Parts: sequence; C-alpha cells; structure tokens
Amino acid sequence: MDELKIKPLFNPNGDIEVEKRRMVGGNTTNLNDFNNMQYGWASAWYRQAMNHSWIPEEINLSQDLTDYHHLLPSERTAYDKILSFLVFLDSLQTANLPSVSDYVTANEVGLCLHIQTFQECLHSQAYSYMLDTICSPEERNDILFQWRTDEHLLKRNTFIGNCYNDFRENRDLKHLMKVMIANYILEGIYFYSGFMFFYNLSRNGKMPGSAQEIRYINRDENTHLWLFRNIILELKKEEPQLFGEEDIKEYREMMEEGVRQEAAWGEYVIGEDIPGLTGKMVRDYIFYLGNLRWSSLGFGTLIPGYEDEPEDMAWVSKYSNANMVKTDFFEARSTAYAKSTALVDDL
Repeated sequence: MDELKIKPLFNPNGDIEVEKRRMVGGNTTNLNDFNNMQYGWASAWYRQAMNHSWIPEEINLSQDLTDYHHLLPSERTAYDKILSFLVFLDSLQTANLPSVSDYVTANEVGLCLHIQTFQECLHSQAYSYMLDTICSPEERNDILFQWRTDEHLLKRNTFIGNCYNDFRENRDLKHLMKVMIANYILEGIYFYSGFMFFYNLSRNGKMPGSAQEIRYINRDENTHLWLFRNIILELKKEEPQLFGEEDIKEYREMMEEGVRQEAAWGEYVIGEDIPGLTGKMVRDYIFYLGNLRWSSLGFGTLIPGYEDEPEDMAWVSKYSNANMVKTDFFEARSTAYAKSTALVDDL
C-alpha cells in the first residue's frame, strides 16, 4: 500500500475550495477558516469541547484523603490499579494523537484533534492531583508504574500500544485506519470498567471527589469517542477500499479483542470483593458497550444477547452525569461549566 506523506506545514499551492477537502490525502493550506468547513459536525464538536473547560484542582479531595485510608483492601487495590491504567492510557493518547493529526488534511478536524490532545494532558493532570492528594510520594510512584509491573496491566496496554507503534513503522492508509479503530476502542471501551468502579465508590458514599474528577474525564472521553466515530464514518465514504469484507473482519476482530480485554481486566481488578459491583456486572456492561460502539459504525451486532443495557447497571449513566452534583466546593459553581448545548450522545 502506498506510503502516506505528512502534510506540509507551508503550502501556498494548497486547495482553497471546500469541496476538494478530504479527511486524509488532501492538499491543505493549513489555514484555519471557521466559516468554510467541509465537515460541519467538526464546528459543533470544537465549540462544545472549548466550552468543556474545567480545572482538576477546583475539585475538593479532602474527604477522599480520609476515605482512601479506610477503603476495604479490595477497594484500595482496585483504586490503585485502575488509576495506574488510566494514567497510562491518557499519557499514551497525548503522545499518539499528534502522529494521527499529521495525516489529517481537513483543517477543522485537525483542530478537534489538537483540542483532544490538550484534554488528554488535562486528564493526566487530574490523575496526578488525585495521587498527590491521597498518598505519599513513594506510594504515588508505585501506583504510577504498576502498568509495567502488573502482568494483566501490561498485557492490556500492549494491544493498543502495538497498534499505535505499527502505524509509526508502517505509514500507509490501512495502518492509519487501524489506528483510528484503535482510538475508537480506547475511547469507547477501555476506560469504562475503571469509570464504573469510581462511580460505584461514590454511590456507596466513598471518594466523592475522585468520582467527580472521573465524571469530567468521562464527559471529555465521550466527545473524543464521538470525534473518532465521525472520522471513521467519513473515511467509509471517502476511502471505500478500506472497508472491504476482509477489512471489516479485521476491524471486528480488533473490537472483539478490545472488549475481551476490558471485560477480563474488569473481572480481574474488581473481582467479587467490591461491595455493589461484581465481575459479571462489569463483563455484561462491557459486552453491551461493545455492541453499542460497533453498531454506531454501521456494522450491526458484535456480541449477540447483549444489545440492551443491563438493568443492574442503569445507575452508571446517572452517576457519570457531570451535572448531578456540585463540583466547585469553594464557590458552589455548576459542574457543567459548558456554555453551549451538548452534543447529542448517540453512542
């Protein structure tokens, strides 16, 4: 397959006609023109993301400092391992996204990817704030690097990490497409057993500040998922040769592997000793998410029998709502921060 070329930064001979703009392989001038966009949805995404400003340190973690040292051993172990996993994922995304945007020739979509990169940095800041608040420097470093010392964590990270590395070594359209799918899996599947763990602590009256940090991060990740879904759908129209029967089979196998790994990770890290949450509950919810994500790409059902949200997990969507409680304990400001109407979450 032909090698992709990084878009030039200075290109006075680039196309200025909107109708000539392409997601990948276009001839861009790199001019950011907010009045002339080929992909109208990118404008709504960009403005929504810009209105999602928040500051991790504005969330009060004083109760979390007390709660952390009174968590059950199973809860504390899960908290540490899940936080280690989430820190690594957002760090990986921060490093990966620029290599993707180098080849996206639709300026308006490139702007969205830059905003996402900033938000991934913000998430790392939030995790660091959580760790700095609740534990000693020695404990903090141990938690940070569990992604390398825990074999389950390392295996999980290897799957997505290898997808990203493969593109760095094979700069062609097919490997870029696989990176898009990998990003979609990471944003839409990989975070969720961790997120639901924090929400479960919150509904049991524990670690409320940590749960609120996660609500904001979850809100951001939902917009990132929406972004990559739209990029993939545009590529389905513009690059149909990437969506032959064998190609879709390969993407399906990637999605199935991502779902398997997230379900297995949830069962391992949460197990049967967390009050209010079991491995089966996590697995069933992840299977449901797998179907939701795959069908959102227009590919139908991924795992038959898990098309509907499990009844015993209906609380997850409630607790993930960033508007359900106050976030700024100092000024009692609304958690929404956003000034615009939210994107329709159909994922």
